[in-house]
Amino acid sequence: MAISNLKILIRGGGELASATACRLAESHFRVVMTETARPEAVRRKVSFCEAIYDKMKCIEGKTCHLVANMPAVFGCWAKGDLALIVDPAASIIETLQPDVVIDAIIAKRNIGTRISDAPLVIGLGIGFVAGKDVHVVIETNRGHDLGRVIREGMAEPDTGHPGIIAGYGKERVFRAPKDGVFCTAKNIGDMVTAGDVVACVDSEPVTALIPGIIRGLLRDGTPVTKGVKAGDIDPRANPNYCESISDKGRAIAGGVLEAILARYNKE
Repeated sequence: MAISNLKILIRGGGELASATACRLAESHFRVVMTETARPEAVRRKVSFCEAIYDKMKCIEGKTCHLVANMPAVFGCWAKGDLALIVDPAASIIETLQPDVVIDAIIAKRNIGTRISDAPLVIGLGIGFVAGKDVHVVIETNRGHDLGRVIREGMAEPDTGHPGIIAGYGKERVFRAPKDGVFCTAKNIGDMVTAGDVVACVDSEPVTALIPGIIRGLLRDGTPVTKGVKAGDIDPRANPNYCESISDKGRAIAGGVLEAILARYNKE
Protein backbone atom coordinates (compact mmCIF):
# COMPACT_ATOMS: atom_id res chain seq x y z
CA MET A 1 0.00 0.00 0.00
CA ALA A 2 1.21 3.49 -0.87
CA ILE A 3 1.72 5.52 2.29
CA SER A 4 -0.52 8.25 0.84
CA ASN A 5 -3.43 5.77 0.87
CA LEU A 6 -3.37 5.25 4.63
CA LYS A 7 -6.73 5.71 6.35
CA ILE A 8 -6.32 7.52 9.66
CA LEU A 9 -9.03 7.80 12.29
CA ILE A 10 -8.66 10.29 15.14
CA ARG A 11 -10.87 9.94 18.19
CA GLY A 12 -11.65 13.46 19.39
CA GLY A 13 -11.87 16.83 17.69
CA GLY A 14 -10.49 19.22 20.28
CA GLU A 15 -7.35 21.35 20.25
CA LEU A 16 -4.66 18.63 20.29
CA ALA A 17 -6.64 16.27 18.09
CA SER A 18 -7.06 19.09 15.57
CA ALA A 19 -3.37 20.05 15.69
CA THR A 20 -2.59 16.43 14.88
CA ALA A 21 -5.19 16.31 12.12
CA CYS A 22 -3.80 19.48 10.53
CA ARG A 23 -0.25 18.10 10.49
CA LEU A 24 -1.39 14.83 8.94
CA ALA A 25 -3.60 16.56 6.37
CA GLU A 26 -0.73 18.88 5.46
CA SER A 27 1.32 15.72 4.92
CA HIS A 28 -1.38 14.44 2.50
CA PHE A 29 -2.85 11.73 4.70
CA ARG A 30 -6.58 10.94 4.67
CA VAL A 31 -8.11 11.79 8.05
CA VAL A 32 -11.52 11.24 9.61
CA MET A 33 -12.32 12.39 13.15
CA THR A 34 -15.01 11.13 15.54
CA GLU A 35 -16.69 13.21 18.22
CA THR A 36 -19.60 13.47 20.63
CA ALA A 37 -22.83 15.19 19.63
CA ARG A 38 -22.08 18.21 21.88
CA PRO A 39 -18.34 18.77 22.15
CA GLU A 40 -17.13 21.38 24.63
CA ALA A 41 -13.89 22.73 23.26
CA VAL A 42 -12.30 25.74 24.96
CA ARG A 43 -9.88 26.71 22.17
CA ARG A 44 -12.70 26.73 19.65
CA LYS A 45 -10.84 28.68 16.97
CA VAL A 46 -8.44 25.75 16.53
CA SER A 47 -10.77 22.82 17.15
CA PHE A 48 -12.32 20.91 14.25
CA CYS A 49 -15.13 19.70 16.53
CA GLU A 50 -16.72 23.12 15.94
CA ALA A 51 -17.85 21.70 12.59
CA ILE A 52 -20.59 19.92 14.55
CA TYR A 53 -22.18 23.32 15.21
CA ASP A 54 -21.17 25.13 12.01
CA LYS A 55 -21.09 22.21 9.48
CA MET A 56 -17.47 22.95 8.60
CA LYS A 57 -14.35 24.34 10.23
CA CYS A 58 -11.12 25.72 8.76
CA ILE A 59 -7.83 25.78 10.66
CA GLU A 60 -4.63 27.08 9.08
CA GLY A 61 -5.90 26.42 5.58
CA LYS A 62 -7.28 22.93 6.25
CA THR A 63 -11.04 22.35 6.01
CA CYS A 64 -13.02 19.75 7.93
CA HIS A 65 -16.64 18.93 7.07
CA LEU A 66 -19.31 17.41 9.28
CA VAL A 67 -20.53 14.23 7.56
CA ALA A 68 -23.10 11.56 8.32
CA ASN A 69 -21.79 8.41 6.66
CA MET A 70 -18.80 6.69 5.09
CA PRO A 71 -19.52 7.73 1.46
CA ALA A 72 -19.39 11.35 2.61
CA VAL A 73 -16.05 10.66 4.33
CA PHE A 74 -14.60 9.40 1.06
CA GLY A 75 -16.08 12.43 -0.70
CA CYS A 76 -14.17 14.75 1.63
CA TRP A 77 -10.97 12.82 1.03
CA ALA A 78 -11.43 13.10 -2.74
CA LYS A 79 -11.40 16.91 -2.31
CA GLY A 80 -8.35 16.83 -0.06
CA ASP A 81 -10.40 17.79 3.01
CA LEU A 82 -10.90 16.21 6.43
CA ALA A 83 -14.13 14.65 7.65
CA LEU A 84 -15.74 14.63 11.10
CA ILE A 85 -18.56 12.31 12.12
CA VAL A 86 -20.62 12.12 15.32
CA ASP A 87 -19.55 8.73 16.64
CA PRO A 88 -18.25 8.90 20.22
CA ALA A 89 -17.71 5.13 20.37
CA ALA A 90 -15.76 5.20 17.07
CA SER A 91 -17.98 2.41 15.77
CA ILE A 92 -16.96 3.21 12.19
CA ILE A 93 -13.66 1.46 12.89
CA GLU A 94 -15.34 -1.82 11.96
CA THR A 95 -16.46 -0.49 8.57
CA LEU A 96 -13.51 1.77 7.77
CA GLN A 97 -10.76 -0.66 8.82
CA PRO A 98 -8.31 2.22 9.39
CA ASP A 99 -4.55 1.76 9.14
CA VAL A 100 -4.02 4.12 12.09
CA VAL A 101 -6.21 4.96 15.08
CA ILE A 102 -5.23 7.91 17.27
CA ASP A 103 -6.95 8.44 20.61
CA ALA A 104 -6.75 12.21 21.07
CA ILE A 105 -9.72 12.60 23.39
CA ILE A 106 -7.38 13.65 26.24
CA ALA A 107 -9.71 12.07 28.78
CA LYS A 108 -6.69 11.16 30.98
CA ARG A 109 -7.93 7.59 30.89
CA ASN A 110 -8.64 5.03 28.20
CA ILE A 111 -12.36 5.07 27.43
CA GLY A 112 -12.45 2.33 24.83
CA THR A 113 -9.44 2.36 22.52
CA ARG A 114 -7.88 -1.07 21.96
CA ILE A 115 -4.56 -2.10 20.53
CA SER A 116 -6.48 -4.32 18.10
CA ASP A 117 -8.35 -1.36 16.55
CA ALA A 118 -5.74 -0.92 13.80
CA PRO A 119 -2.26 -2.05 12.76
CA LEU A 120 -1.01 1.13 14.48
CA VAL A 121 -2.83 2.55 17.50
CA ILE A 122 -1.54 5.75 19.14
CA GLY A 123 -2.62 7.29 22.44
CA LEU A 124 -2.00 10.91 23.39
CA GLY A 125 -0.96 11.46 27.00
CA ILE A 126 -1.80 9.61 30.16
CA GLY A 127 -4.24 6.72 30.42
CA PHE A 128 -2.49 4.40 27.97
CA VAL A 129 0.24 1.79 28.25
CA ALA A 130 2.35 1.34 25.12
CA GLY A 131 2.44 -2.33 24.21
CA LYS A 132 -0.81 -3.05 26.05
CA ASP A 133 -3.60 -0.55 25.25
CA VAL A 134 -1.87 1.03 22.27
CA HIS A 135 1.27 0.50 20.22
CA VAL A 136 2.64 3.98 20.91
CA VAL A 137 2.04 6.76 23.44
CA ILE A 138 2.89 10.41 22.72
CA GLU A 139 4.06 12.55 25.64
CA THR A 140 1.74 15.54 26.17
CA ASN A 141 3.28 17.15 29.26
CA ARG A 142 5.15 20.37 28.57
CA GLY A 143 8.87 20.09 29.13
CA HIS A 144 11.90 18.31 27.76
CA ASP A 145 9.99 15.24 26.51
CA LEU A 146 6.94 16.96 24.97
CA GLY A 147 6.02 15.10 21.77
CA ARG A 148 8.30 12.14 22.52
CA VAL A 149 7.28 8.80 21.00
CA ILE A 150 6.98 6.20 23.78
CA ARG A 151 7.04 2.59 22.59
CA GLU A 152 7.08 0.97 26.01
CA GLY A 153 5.35 2.17 29.16
CA MET A 154 3.36 5.31 29.89
CA ALA A 155 3.49 9.07 29.57
CA GLU A 156 4.42 11.24 32.54
CA PRO A 157 1.73 11.73 35.23
CA ASP A 158 -0.55 14.73 34.87
CA THR A 159 0.92 17.74 36.68
CA GLY A 160 -2.49 19.28 37.31
CA HIS A 161 -1.05 22.72 36.47
CA PRO A 162 -1.47 24.76 33.27
CA GLY A 163 1.69 25.48 31.29
CA ILE A 164 3.55 28.71 31.99
CA ILE A 165 3.11 31.45 29.37
CA ALA A 166 4.84 34.80 29.88
CA GLY A 167 5.27 33.98 33.55
CA TYR A 168 1.65 33.00 34.22
CA GLY A 169 0.29 29.51 34.88
CA LYS A 170 -2.94 28.80 36.72
CA GLU A 171 -3.81 32.51 36.62
CA ARG A 172 -4.35 32.21 32.85
CA VAL A 173 -7.27 29.82 33.25
CA PHE A 174 -10.74 30.67 34.43
CA ARG A 175 -13.02 27.97 35.77
CA ALA A 176 -16.71 27.59 36.48
CA PRO A 177 -17.40 28.77 40.05
CA LYS A 178 -20.45 26.49 40.37
CA ASP A 179 -22.67 24.07 38.51
CA GLY A 180 -24.94 25.82 36.04
CA VAL A 181 -25.10 27.33 32.56
CA PHE A 182 -22.07 29.20 31.22
CA CYS A 183 -23.01 32.52 29.61
CA THR A 184 -20.34 34.58 27.88
CA ALA A 185 -19.84 38.30 28.30
CA LYS A 186 -16.76 38.39 26.04
CA ASN A 187 -15.56 36.66 22.89
CA ILE A 188 -12.39 34.89 21.85
CA GLY A 189 -9.99 37.60 20.71
CA ASP A 190 -11.24 40.25 23.13
CA MET A 191 -8.67 42.10 25.24
CA VAL A 192 -9.29 42.10 28.99
CA THR A 193 -7.73 43.44 32.16
CA ALA A 194 -7.62 41.81 35.58
CA GLY A 195 -11.04 41.98 37.19
CA ASP A 196 -13.05 42.14 33.97
CA VAL A 197 -16.12 39.92 33.88
CA VAL A 198 -15.66 37.49 30.99
CA ALA A 199 -18.70 35.30 31.65
CA CYS A 200 -21.11 34.12 34.31
CA VAL A 201 -22.48 30.83 35.51
CA ASP A 202 -26.14 31.53 36.14
CA SER A 203 -25.79 34.80 38.10
CA GLU A 204 -22.25 34.28 39.44
CA PRO A 205 -19.54 36.21 37.53
CA VAL A 206 -16.35 34.71 36.13
CA THR A 207 -13.55 37.28 36.12
CA ALA A 208 -10.16 37.55 34.48
CA LEU A 209 -7.23 37.26 36.89
CA ILE A 210 -4.63 38.74 34.53
CA PRO A 211 -4.54 41.12 31.56
CA GLY A 212 -4.30 39.72 28.05
CA ILE A 213 -6.38 38.36 25.21
CA ILE A 214 -9.07 35.69 25.51
CA ARG A 215 -7.63 32.72 23.62
CA GLY A 216 -10.19 30.11 24.58
CA LEU A 217 -13.81 30.23 25.74
CA LEU A 218 -16.62 27.70 26.00
CA ARG A 219 -19.67 28.30 23.85
CA ASP A 220 -22.40 30.48 25.27
CA GLY A 221 -25.08 28.35 26.92
CA THR A 222 -22.82 25.40 27.75
CA PRO A 223 -23.83 23.46 30.90
CA VAL A 224 -20.84 23.29 33.26
CA THR A 225 -19.87 21.75 36.56
CA LYS A 226 -17.95 23.53 39.30
CA GLY A 227 -14.22 23.76 38.63
CA VAL A 228 -14.32 22.84 34.94
CA LYS A 229 -12.03 24.83 32.66
CA ALA A 230 -14.16 27.42 30.89
CA GLY A 231 -11.54 29.50 29.09
CA ASP A 232 -8.03 30.91 29.10
CA ILE A 233 -6.20 34.18 28.67
CA ASP A 234 -2.95 34.64 26.77
CA PRO A 235 -0.89 37.38 28.45
CA ARG A 236 1.15 37.87 25.26
CA ALA A 237 -1.98 39.53 23.79
CA ASN A 238 -1.21 38.50 20.21
CA PRO A 239 -4.50 38.05 18.26
CA ASN A 240 -2.83 35.63 15.84
CA TYR A 241 -2.31 33.12 18.64
CA CYS A 242 -6.08 32.75 19.06
CA GLU A 243 -6.44 31.23 15.59
CA SER A 244 -3.18 29.32 15.22
CA ILE A 245 -2.02 25.96 16.54
CA SER A 246 0.04 26.18 19.71
CA ASP A 247 3.65 25.11 20.12
CA LYS A 248 2.41 22.22 22.29
CA GLY A 249 0.01 21.09 19.59
CA ARG A 250 2.70 21.18 16.92
CA ALA A 251 5.12 19.18 19.06
CA ILE A 252 2.55 16.47 19.77
CA ALA A 253 1.48 16.34 16.13
CA GLY A 254 5.13 15.91 15.15
CA GLY A 255 5.40 12.92 17.48
CA VAL A 256 2.33 11.35 15.89
CA LEU A 257 3.71 11.89 12.40
CA GLU A 258 7.02 10.31 13.44
CA ALA A 259 5.21 7.25 14.81
CA ILE A 260 3.22 6.80 11.60
CA LEU A 261 6.25 7.17 9.34
CA ALA A 262 8.31 4.81 11.51
CA ARG A 263 5.61 2.16 11.07
CA TYR A 264 4.71 2.63 7.40
CA ASN A 265 7.59 4.39 5.65
CA LYS A 266 9.78 1.31 5.44
CA GLU A 267 11.62 0.16 2.37
